[in-house]
Amino acid sequence: MLILVVNAGSSSLKYQLLNMEDESVIAKGNCDRIGIGGHINHKTNDGRNIDLDCDFPTHTEAFEKLMEVLTAGEGKVIDSMSEINAIGHRVVQGAEVFSETVLVTDEIIQKIDDLSELAPVHNHPSALALRACRKVLPDVPMAVVFDTAFHATMPEKAYMMGFPYEDYEQYHVRKYGFHGTSHRFVSRALAKAMGRNVEDMKIVSCHMGNGSSITAIEYGKSVDTSMGFTPLDGLIMGTRCGSVDPSAVTYLMDKKGFTPSQMADYMNKKSGLAGVSGISSDNRDVSSAAKEGNKRAALTNQMLRYQAKKYVGAYMAAMNGADAILFTGGIGENDAPTREGICENMEFLGIKLDTEKNNSVRGTLAKISAPDSKVEIWVVPTNEELLIARDTLELISK
Repeated sequence: MLILVVNAGSSSLKYQLLNMEDESVIAKGNCDRIGIGGHINHKTNDGRNIDLDCDFPTHTEAFEKLMEVLTAGEGKVIDSMSEINAIGHRVVQGAEVFSETVLVTDEIIQKIDDLSELAPVHNHPSALALRACRKVLPDVPMAVVFDTAFHATMPEKAYMMGFPYEDYEQYHVRKYGFHGTSHRFVSRALAKAMGRNVEDMKIVSCHMGNGSSITAIEYGKSVDTSMGFTPLDGLIMGTRCGSVDPSAVTYLMDKKGFTPSQMADYMNKKSGLAGVSGISSDNRDVSSAAKEGNKRAALTNQMLRYQAKKYVGAYMAAMNGADAILFTGGIGENDAPTREGICENMEFLGIKLDTEKNNSVRGTLAKISAPDSKVEIWVVPTNEELLIARDTLELISK
């Protein structure tokens, strides 16, 4: 059973081809610069690498090139696209329309496109990619996995905002949460590693990377999460400011003479780690500068850890405790000092890190809590593509 996983961005089309017999990756790659030129990088599991400039006016041409490199030339891994049994797509925003994985139809694609106002950078490109796939492979079953779907279980008290209620009714303004595909995957992977059932556990899941979110998972369901109406809310991130006083936004708009779209660009693309540190949006660069004595870089590190610590404490309070805390994502899986900074001085909550274990873990599944820690602490590598493939397989099997 071969499943192709597609993750469309505004100007990109990432993909993985998986053999679901053993869940191995046969090939993966990325078509980028769609609409402004075109480029593809394609890697096979036996070490072949294709790197080409292409012409990608739209996502259709990108998908056609994807099919070409999979079936012909130096990067060939299958003889024909007919060998692919299904395609799984990731879509960021499902809002309140989609709370689970669904099979793709023209009606479903239109509903995804209709939600573009809530995720303009993501949903319309996803709709374009879905239409491109349907055009090129009309007879292959396709499924859509939504990033927001995992958070559909949040109670009203967690997802409602303090605006007048009619703003929710008329404009659908509420917390949606994101990274749901990752949080769902790692929470279940953690339960398996601990030899427990996720439906019997309380977990604080820390997905930390260029984009970061923390989620309270109670008995297998999301009950709260740090990202909100958009992925801008919550923790300070690579280029996103995270949670700020709304009046600071209007104040800066007035001072800088920004339009709403300019202010959104400022908060999403010029703030966060990059804006505070003045160094980089990459936590590795910021941490390196901090070690060399850069005070703004050190402050940036401290802000990230402090904010994450507060969310961990808040979500443990919301769930009346936790069985485990997990770290995933580029920072969560690989940055030992960040994990240590979040967990330090948390013994009153039963959180105690094993510093030696923590310092030895990078990107592997591992328990890093001290033997006497009441709350287990783990590093759990995420694999959103595998979860999408599993969801797709389950759905088409039905």
